[in-house]
Parts: sequence; structure tokens; C-alpha cells
Amino acid sequence: MASRLDRSPVALWWWTVDRWFLAAFLSLMGLGIVLSFAASPAVAERIGLDGFHFATRQIIFTIPALAVMIAVSFLETRQIRRMALVMLCIMLVMMVAVLFIGVEVKGARRWLSLAGVSIQPSEFLKPAFVVICAWLFAEHDRQPDIPGNLFAMILLGLVVALLVAQPDLGQTMLVLGTWGVMFFMAGMSWFWIIALGVVGATGLFAAYTIFPHVAGRIDRFLTGEGDTFQVDMGRDAIINGGWFGVGPGEGTVKRVIPDSHADFVFSVAGEEFGIILCLIIMAIFAFIVLRGLRTALREHDDFTRYAVAGLVVVFGFQSVINMGVNLQLMPAKGMTLPFISYGGSSLIAIAISMGMVLSLTRKKPEKLRPGGFSAMPRHAVPAE
Repeated sequence: MASRLDRSPVALWWWTVDRWFLAAFLSLMGLGIVLSFAASPAVAERIGLDGFHFATRQIIFTIPALAVMIAVSFLETRQIRRMALVMLCIMLVMMVAVLFIGVEVKGARRWLSLAGVSIQPSEFLKPAFVVICAWLFAEHDRQPDIPGNLFAMILLGLVVALLVAQPDLGQTMLVLGTWGVMFFMAGMSWFWIIALGVVGATGLFAAYTIFPHVAGRIDRFLTGEGDTFQVDMGRDAIINGGWFGVGPGEGTVKRVIPDSHADFVFSVAGEEFGIILCLIIMAIFAFIVLRGLRTALREHDDFTRYAVAGLVVVFGFQSVINMGVNLQLMPAKGMTLPFISYGGSSLIAIAISMGMVLSLTRKKPEKLRPGGFSAMPRHAVPAE
């Protein structure tokens, strides 16, 4: 363990990083690998691959994801903003490219194949979008003459338009909800609260009217009629598992659900390891979100407050949607469970996002002395 007197970058990082956050993220990554071994062999064998194909790839994806998360957590606040701006510009270009040269899956274009590697730009767009909107809101608070809120609205409109064009309405609702929370924290008036509520309701009605697959999913959820096989099996698997599960490798849902290693890995966890593990997973996600919001509310710097809150909220919303679908509490939606579901693009994008959280929540040492570090808000400047 590094000494408190050590002024090396690694030592400074160790004594200033939020180790509760770090432990929670590592726990989810570890659970992702364990559950990949439980859920993916049946899927791999069903499509003619080696039984541990997806589990091995999950480990391969986890290694660079962990490295990226730690590397991003070393960055300073200004570097996080610059990184987010560059990433946002690149992902917006890629989002446009997806519409023309993207890989079409089930009628939607959401993936780009680059040098044999599939990338989902919308996953990387989310953390960059959150950080840049946080910066725009903060600049408006600092100098009301700067139209930061207006620029944030324009950016939201652009991102939503690109997501709807794919179409990816799940990510659209995720982005809209997160942006609304950040705008609320930035002190929006009741006029904007009502206006956004009207826009959201109108958008949901329009999606139901325009997109048949959205109408179908909502109708199936409300009536229980039609093809509800996956969500029914997912819910039944958790019920069958009981409190302690049927045992590792003994589950049946993974043998029949096509996405048991991805969107329905939570159901596999419930069936094989029991409701106890499901509650532990839910508790870890809740801990991350609540600790993030608590840290954000105590932060004096507006940018850090909005960015941290936005990043943990989008993380929390995504986990709630995935678990809600598995429990048949929400209409089916292809949304991964952060750090746990199989998928390299999603895993690395979430690692970047949580690396930003680790960076922005690091304590800034006022000085190094024999008694150890004393912390102060990140916006404060040490005395010369």
C-alpha cells in the first residue's frame, strides 16, 4: 500500500479516489464475469460456437474496460471536459454514419463495423453528452449572459433526433430522463417542467402511433397478449429460483431465451443463485446512485455537481430498465445491465462513464504532510 507521504501520481490517486465507488464497480465487473460463465454457454452452443465463447470474450472485454476506467479516473476536471467534447464530436459523426452504413439488426441501424469490431456509438455518446450538458448548465449559472441552457437544449434535440432516426427509443427515453434531472438540478422554472412533461407525453404518443414495434411492446405489456415469451420466461426463472436458486448450471431459462447472456442475465442470476443475489445486485446499483447523488449535492462546483449526478442517474436508469423488464414490470426493451450483461461496446462505454465519476469525485489534497491528506472542495485553490 502506498504511503501517505508518497507524492507519486499513483499514491495521490489511491488516497484521493472514492474507494467505495471503486469497490462497487469492481464488484459488478466480477459479477459480470461469473454470470457470463453461468448464462452464456447454452447460448453459444445453440448457435454453434464453443461453449465458453461469450464468457471468454467477456473477460477479454473486461480487461481493457478496467484499464480505461482507471486511466480516466486519473484525469483532472478540465481534462474530463476536453475528453467529453472530443468524444461527443466523434460520436455525433458516427451516429450520422450509422444511418447510412450501419449494420441493420431487426429493422434498426445502431451499430458500426470498423475493422471487424462492432461499435454502438450511442453507448459512448451518453457520458460525453452528460458531461457537456453539465458544463453548459454550469456556465449559464456562472454567467447568465452565456446561453448555456439554450445550447444544452439544442444539443438534446440533435441527439434525440439521431437516436429516433435509428430508431432507438429506449436510449432516447434514457437521454431525455437524464437531461431532465440535470436541468431540474440547474434550477429550471415551472414553465420548463410543464413544457418538458408535455413534450415527453407527446413524444411517447407519437412513438406509439408511428412505430409498430413500440405499439406492439406496449400492447403486449398492458394486455399480456401476443409474443411475450422472453419476458414471461425471465420472470418465471426468477420465481423458480426462489431465495437461494436452483444451483450454478442448473437453470433452464438460459437454454431457451436467445438473450439470456445479455438482456436477461438478471433472470439467469435469479434462477441459478436466487433472489438473494438479485437483491445484492440491486443494492450495489442503488448504493452507486445514492452515493453519487449524495456526493453531487455536497459539491460546491456546479459543473462537478451536474456531471456526477447526470452520470450516476443515467447509470441507474439503465439498470432499472433492464431489471424492470426482467421482472415484467416494464415493456420489453433491449437495454443491457451495466457491467454485467455481455457486450464489449456497452462495457467499455460504461467503464468510461464510471471512470469520469471516479475522477470528478476524487478529493483534492490541500497539502501533503506527515498527518496525511486534508481535503477541500475541488474548486478551491491551494495557498501558494
